[in-house]
Amino acid sequence: MLRSLEETTILELQAAMEAGKLTSIALVRGYLDRIAKLDRAGPRLNSIAEINPNALAMARHLDEERRKKGARGPLHGIPVLLKDNIATADGMETTAGSLALIGSRPRRDAYVVTRLREAGAVILGKTNLSEWANFRSSNSSSGWSARGGQVRNPYSLDRSPCGSSSGSAVAAAASLAAAALGTETDGSVLCPSSVNGIVGIKTTLGLVSRTGVVPIAHSQDTVGPMARTVEDAAVLLGVMVGVDREDPSTRSSIGKSHRDYAKFLDRDGMKGARIGVPRSAYFGYSDKTDAAAEAAIGKMRDLGATIVDPADIPSAKQMDEGEMVVLLHEFKADLNRYLSGLASSKVRSLKDVIAFNEKHHEKELKYFGQDLFLKAEETAGLKDRKYLTALKKNLRLSRKEGIDYVMDKHGLDALVAPTGSPAWVVDHIDGDHSRGGSSQPTALAGYPAITVPAGFVFGLPVGITFMGRAYSEPTLIRLSYAFEQATRHRTPPKYAPTTASD
Repeated sequence: MLRSLEETTILELQAAMEAGKLTSIALVRGYLDRIAKLDRAGPRLNSIAEINPNALAMARHLDEERRKKGARGPLHGIPVLLKDNIATADGMETTAGSLALIGSRPRRDAYVVTRLREAGAVILGKTNLSEWANFRSSNSSSGWSARGGQVRNPYSLDRSPCGSSSGSAVAAAASLAAAALGTETDGSVLCPSSVNGIVGIKTTLGLVSRTGVVPIAHSQDTVGPMARTVEDAAVLLGVMVGVDREDPSTRSSIGKSHRDYAKFLDRDGMKGARIGVPRSAYFGYSDKTDAAAEAAIGKMRDLGATIVDPADIPSAKQMDEGEMVVLLHEFKADLNRYLSGLASSKVRSLKDVIAFNEKHHEKELKYFGQDLFLKAEETAGLKDRKYLTALKKNLRLSRKEGIDYVMDKHGLDALVAPTGSPAWVVDHIDGDHSRGGSSQPTALAGYPAITVPAGFVFGLPVGITFMGRAYSEPTLIRLSYAFEQATRHRTPPKYAPTTASD
């Protein structure tokens, strides 16, 4: 079972169960075996924070239901992992990687977890992450949390898994589950997906509910699927969407979402598409990444796309100015709301968490501090003029004067840019050494993006990002699938101890 599960897709697993060749119980046991051999031992990826003690019981129930009633859909009996900032009201923890939230209990499952359970997915466990979704310190090490330790990149164990959805990306890359869920505020799905050689969808803000997700900022937070193929990500996305009365942003998805995103998969989907290349700010920080991106763009042209190059976002270099202002203000307000709403918790506010970290300095602050927490605590609330001005400017720069502007000007279906640099060496002393990326425009705009494997640099994966307007997931899925099927860059990791550079 260990070998047969490597790279197996959701629809292949589903077909095997329908044919009576596989059961959900056997599937769960197979993934648990892989976790024991690859995550807990062997290369010790450290991507799994916790195994769901109810996973086998859930699988047994779903096998029986299949025998009596048939499958609920493509996720029936399929094991899925959740990032450890997505709440479950069961025996598992929801900690965002922090010791301060050990033992806290939500009142109910996150809305997206309810959707997964209704679809018949088996919640296999929680994945490790960058603590507090990488919003505690400006000098953090991606993939490290006080609860779970350091997640390791399966392509080169001394390299960063990026973050903050580090464990979800690594677990998907190593076939420790069929797929995983991650969250993104700015790059937290796209970057780890890219450096771990998988597909990640950063969803339109409002397509997937954030209720029950430990927040950073309501104007940018999203939940998205992370999987080894575009097909798997599309299948998972269709189950995740839905209007949630507790998350007002989801009302904007009425009439714009789909229960089946797999129907947009099209091997010939690149033909006739107009794709723009925003070079300014998103190229030039890594020659090797640029080379992979240029080859990817050339392939898109060969597949029938019209490439508009350059198609620069005129506001690209102005977007940095206000993002942190918004994140700091919203983090304090949103986290306080989340913590105060828990059924039980030893911390009820950001101020409490700061005090907890100081009290447990030797465990929580051993590698880096909490300067972002301290800055957030000093903010004056969501009615503060500084915050409101920055938010309005962010939306204007990223939408009307950003993505919408360049797409209107050139009549584009999508924009493409390298997702980011190859993975850097983990450094707990000085923190991350990322050289650049392209996640900010869609993060600020609340627009969708999909990263797909685009090749390797000395054995390290790099990705290409397709980005577009709000609710353009169908178009992005069509384009990214056509590229994926034509290039087949995805290869399973070999768990090398370090990167071969010769």
